[in-house]
Amino acid sequence: MTTPDLFAPEPDDAGEMVQLRQLLHEHAHRYYVLDAPTIPDAEYDRLFRQLQALEARHPELITPDSPTQRVGGKVLAQFAPVRHAVPMLSIRTETDTEASGAENFDARIRRELSLTDAAPALEYVAEPKFDGLAMNLRYEHGALVQAATRGDGEVGEDVTQNIRTIGQIPLRLPADAPPVLEVRGEVYMRRDDFEALNERQRQRIAAGERGEHTFVNPRNAAAGAVRQLDPAIAAQRPLSFFAYGLGEVTAPEAGGPVWQTHFEMMQTLKNWGFPVSSLVRIAQGAVELVAYYESIGALRDGLGFDIDGVVYKVNSLALQRQLGFVTREPRWAVAHKFPAQEMLTTVLAIDVQVGRTGKLTPVAKLAPVFVGGVTVTNATLHNEDEARRKDVRVGDTVVVRRAGDVIPEVVSVLPDKRVDDTAIFTMPRQCPVCGSAAVREEGEADYRCTGGLFCSAQRKQAILHFAQRRAVEVEGLGDKLVDQLVDAGIINTLPDLYRLGFTALANLPRMADKSAQNMLDALEKSKQTSLPRFLFGLGIRHVGEATAKALARHFGKLDAIMDASEEDLLAVADVGPIVAKSIRTFFDQAHNREVLEQLRACGVTWPEGEPAPVAPQPLSGQTFVLTGTLPTLGREQAKALIEAAGGKVAGSVSKKTSFVVAGTEAGSKLDKARELGVAVLDEDQLKEMLDGGA
Repeated sequence: MTTPDLFAPEPDDAGEMVQLRQLLHEHAHRYYVLDAPTIPDAEYDRLFRQLQALEARHPELITPDSPTQRVGGKVLAQFAPVRHAVPMLSIRTETDTEASGAENFDARIRRELSLTDAAPALEYVAEPKFDGLAMNLRYEHGALVQAATRGDGEVGEDVTQNIRTIGQIPLRLPADAPPVLEVRGEVYMRRDDFEALNERQRQRIAAGERGEHTFVNPRNAAAGAVRQLDPAIAAQRPLSFFAYGLGEVTAPEAGGPVWQTHFEMMQTLKNWGFPVSSLVRIAQGAVELVAYYESIGALRDGLGFDIDGVVYKVNSLALQRQLGFVTREPRWAVAHKFPAQEMLTTVLAIDVQVGRTGKLTPVAKLAPVFVGGVTVTNATLHNEDEARRKDVRVGDTVVVRRAGDVIPEVVSVLPDKRVDDTAIFTMPRQCPVCGSAAVREEGEADYRCTGGLFCSAQRKQAILHFAQRRAVEVEGLGDKLVDQLVDAGIINTLPDLYRLGFTALANLPRMADKSAQNMLDALEKSKQTSLPRFLFGLGIRHVGEATAKALARHFGKLDAIMDASEEDLLAVADVGPIVAKSIRTFFDQAHNREVLEQLRACGVTWPEGEPAPVAPQPLSGQTFVLTGTLPTLGREQAKALIEAAGGKVAGSVSKKTSFVVAGTEAGSKLDKARELGVAVLDEDQLKEMLDGGA
């Protein structure tokens, strides 16, 4: 009888390894070569880890062509190959998205160096993990002679002419630079530049230009720009660069530089004219690595560029040499990932939601998926045009993205996973809630229900908007209670709120006597409000808080606003033709005036007076453009301060721009300002102007 081989691999394991290798090769080809990824990074990482685990269990089945045995990528036929003097290896990925990920790295390094618990903390360099395209820049005798992509780590692609179009990359170095210097870093596209590029692409598509398309994400757009065969086209795609390491460098004994630490080397690169992220920090031990991870995670959504984690490196170059490399990765560095912002899931249905203003929004109902730190079951498709452009259908496998507090959205579809005979999505021409006609105004992307307060969906949202904290504020009046009141027919219009009786409230499910009385007290308190809050609470289209305040200041009284002509309204700061027409249309509706009179009759009141005198404003007539990250002011906060002082904030730099306010990581807008000779301010100078300074 033959003794069974207890160490033979399970047949299923061997077959799964073959399938995983083929799948990873296919997705690597789409990502690195075609610049057209069809799955998010997190899904690729999951498949890669799955293959790693199987190979660790069956090392005898590891093949030389396995994705785990190489960096990945392939040289494109139309670019000349470049063999790297020093291989461009990738670094290990720490997928534990908790603080323990940083602690694990520190513990591993201490073990490798045989350090006891009593030994002092190790010093690291921590930096953002940029989501772009790795690049090797070779300088000889101070001149840029070659730029090459990572390729497969050993051989990359010569993209020198395209890289020369990036203004941030120096073409010549100072005299103290070594005879040979290879600087490594990331070519990326800023988010504002990416949005501007996609807007131009959409305009070209609308104009009927063939072969044009929008880009999925900034990384995809940057890679496509780098691989343009025509440098003139590449120059039209706004690219940026961050340096973070070195390749070949003239040895110290031959006149090359002498550095003791990685951070010292980075500062030298900065002095030589290379852009180095201002977010690079020195960290002492695991405690400071954890603090850095958490702080950059909090900043992530507000940065001007995409990152998907942070990178830790042992700071001492001597210790780096001592630690060395293992297979395809340096032991002295790790990439610590953030929670994935993109994941795969399935579309179970496409519903249409009706908003406060009657806007119809298609929403994909999803198989639950954990993305961006929460479980997502719904994702917006924005409007019919967007749903058609992405061609999202029920049953599709889709990439879902969620960043911070941003509403989850469907990024793209995986068409090769689509089931046959699925129906193309079409926006209904009737409101799915009340059956009223749904119309699309000329020049608008959205369909809107014409039912107004007759539509229960709009009725509920109108009441919630009116009762919110920033409007008249009815404490405790939330979604569930409004649903009960509207569905039971107790409330049909806003004045019905103030006609509620104790019995009607107390008889509602899960509403005790005390809760009913608290609601009546909150309604009574809300009757004393202010004119700006009341105006905002009415939900007039295009009238936000700032416009409501401007109207109240300008006219002083509600009746004056109600009777103002479009010409009168245009005299209000920041009220343009669209807003003026919207206000006039609202007050021209008899049922809206009736609602206002009934609210007044119910006792809703506010202080009124004469129009506020027009005071000179320090920034009146000035146009500002914001770029980069300011030290203390958020983008929206800075915009609000400028507008409150009479200035305007534009999205792009032109000859009409008065000032550009630049923070750290400022991008192409700063370059454009310098090109046009537009004055550049920092945050302190902006604050001085806001205070009335010159």
